[in-house]
Amino acid sequence: MVLFLLLLIVAIALGIVGVVVKGLFYLLIIGVVVFLISLLVSGVRMGRRHGPRSPR
Repeated sequence: MVLFLLLLIVAIALGIVGVVVKGLFYLLIIGVVVFLISLLVSGVRMGRRHGPRSPR
């Protein structure tokens, strides 16, 4: 969870800097990529937490 939040904060910061500072549009792109990676990582981690279910 900490990794997800850290990546999310980095993505938001890069996105804001990329939009505000003229000529640094590539930072916005990097921020979006980092955001997508953080979503992917959190999805994989949450998917792994569900262990094998016992049959009823």
